[in-house]
Amino acid sequence: MTEFISRSEAIRDPSRYFNHPLDVCHSAAFSHAEKIKILRRWEYDAREMEVAEEENMSGGSFVHLDEVLKALQCVNAEIDLDHGPPTKQGGE
Repeated sequence: MTEFISRSEAIRDPSRYFNHPLDVCHSAAFSHAEKIKILRRWEYDAREMEVAEEENMSGGSFVHLDEVLKALQCVNAEIDLDHGPPTKQGGE
């Protein structure tokens, strides 16, 4: 991880600044709300990659959704595991 972290860039592209979703949990550089935003973005990206893999469009390595969900639990973000999103990408 780089020494200087741009908040907006970290929210837009978490994997650029963090090696693993749990790294976000332990970062002192972000508020609780910012950590949740970062992890929610990472969740969206992970869902997008899962859809791409299902459509045989995989490429490169990525963080799996279950790792992001564990990190969200670490920061006590609300996660509804009983009701899935209406789309694979997590849309409304």
